[in-house]
Amino acid sequence: MKKLSFIAILIFFTSINVFGQRVVIIGLDGFSSEGFKTAKHPNIDKMVADGVLSLTTRPVMPSVTLPNWTSHLTGSGPEEHGVTGNDWTLEKHQLKAIDEDQDGYYPSIFKVLKEQVPGVKTAFYYNWAELINTMNKKYLDEVSFEENDGYVGNYQKALDFIVKYKKDPALIFLYSVRVDHAGHKYKWMSAEYIAAIEEADVAIGKFLDSLKAQNLYKSTHFMLITDHGGTGNGHGGTSMSEMQVPWAITGPKIRRAGLLGNFYNSNKNTSMVIAHIFGVKTLPGSWTGMLPEKIFK
Repeated sequence: MKKLSFIAILIFFTSINVFGQRVVIIGLDGFSSEGFKTAKHPNIDKMVADGVLSLTTRPVMPSVTLPNWTSHLTGSGPEEHGVTGNDWTLEKHQLKAIDEDQDGYYPSIFKVLKEQVPGVKTAFYYNWAELINTMNKKYLDEVSFEENDGYVGNYQKALDFIVKYKKDPALIFLYSVRVDHAGHKYKWMSAEYIAAIEEADVAIGKFLDSLKAQNLYKSTHFMLITDHGGTGNGHGGTSMSEMQVPWAITGPKIRRAGLLGNFYNSNKNTSMVIAHIFGVKTLPGSWTGMLPEKIFK
């Protein structure tokens, strides 16, 4: 009887270790802290209630899309990774990165995990075409682009990917540009912009409910991140409306602390957090982000 109990305990803790190494990044482009405070998002609220939330996280400058998402996924700023605008391509860019892999890309969290976490699976789902330009696809097991701001198909693909590889460590990047496009078309903080946030919350809720039905929710770390806020019909400046964004995380290794005050955080820190969750020991020397240790148990 004692032998069976020991085996059961061993299996339990082995499962915790494997499942504790699944991270799902939910990325909503253009989601400002002002928008977070104004919109209704009950599903996001339920998700982050068991973790930590920052509403004072700073984007990198310039406060535009590609530099910031690259910073999230590379633990560095534009001054290191060289992505200074949305027109960056591997073949044509002005600022040379301080570090490159053998294909000319700045080292991403996907590269770090593939090289140091045995059996890790990686996926990248997006609906803004240029977003993939700064990532080396050879470190991604699945890549899916959905046209015309669509996201339903990618949310389903992400769910299928998680279920397929539920016994493997995995990093899933699930991104949507629709909130940002609503801001550009109708203005940040317009009724249409707020509606886009609330629509995204519904999609996130359905996605999370599906994971709960598969008994895969509690074993997963979820990150809610964005790139920048906005003002008027645009962004790229240094106003507080553009330079304060929500950043949240929940999961087995995260404290239940709610909204954090005096939490100094940057989009550059996201990959540091992911690497820590996966137990990565060696990070690229070029990364400049910092690990916010206070968010962990």
